[in-house]
Amino acid sequence: MLYVKAPAKINLTLDVLYKRPDQYHEVEMIMTTVDLADRIGLESRADGQIKIVSTDNFVPDDQRNFAYQAAELLKNTYGIKEGVTISIEKQIPIAAGLAGGSSDAAATLRGLNELWNLNLTMDELAEHGAKIGSDVSFCVYGGTALATGRGEKIKELSAPPTCWVVLAKPKIGVSTADVYGGLNIEGLQHPNTSEMIKAIETEDYELMCNSLGNVLETVTFNLHPEVITIKEQMQRFGADAVLMSGSGPTVFGLVENEARVSRIYNGLRGFCEEVYVVRMLGERNPLA
Repeated sequence: MLYVKAPAKINLTLDVLYKRPDQYHEVEMIMTTVDLADRIGLESRADGQIKIVSTDNFVPDDQRNFAYQAAELLKNTYGIKEGVTISIEKQIPIAAGLAGGSSDAAATLRGLNELWNLNLTMDELAEHGAKIGSDVSFCVYGGTALATGRGEKIKELSAPPTCWVVLAKPKIGVSTADVYGGLNIEGLQHPNTSEMIKAIETEDYELMCNSLGNVLETVTFNLHPEVITIKEQMQRFGADAVLMSGSGPTVFGLVENEARVSRIYNGLRGFCEEVYVVRMLGERNPLA
């Protein structure tokens, strides 16, 4: 059995520039991985089948699963006869804006590259990832990056200033399609992506906090007002900066002072079941 880590991501910025002729949105976002991760186990099968086994009953075990799609894509592209059992130990909440499914697919691509001796480069794996979902290319690399296009064009950035990250997810799932569908591009307050890049490059924690921005927040807030409550509470408990990740509903707070972390964590646990305290990983994933 080969094991591969599949870390979650958060969006430090998420901007939508316009709707493209192919109906995707042109995005510009800065993402970074955090040390909340699923664990993917890969085991060869002689019968040629792809089987998904998960610790979470809500994870689909068929073609709807991105990890399944990743295995099927490599199998068909390279004429692989053997099959694989993919076991997914879930730690990342589902439908949370943390790219759990995309990261599982990316870890499956990296792991099967080794298991099936494909000798593909990280860039080749990321190209395959783009065929599965918009966040999969980023998740192949991990670390910190500027993602453009529909999310598949990746430019590596250095690690952000170190800090604690408190994640809180309310008991709802959010449909990314619904959120993008409710977006009015005309009236958006665009985050300053170049300021965020500058904050990362100069390791300026305060500038990073001041440059957080996500244009999808207002749409998700309208659909799910409980997400606003979490954001407000996190600010009230003393996080330095707070933002929703992806299309939500997970909200994260950046905290530099470790003494404040437990106060925020305990305060949020009062009304939110899924709360995590993590660090940013900063570094890219190993090949497998």
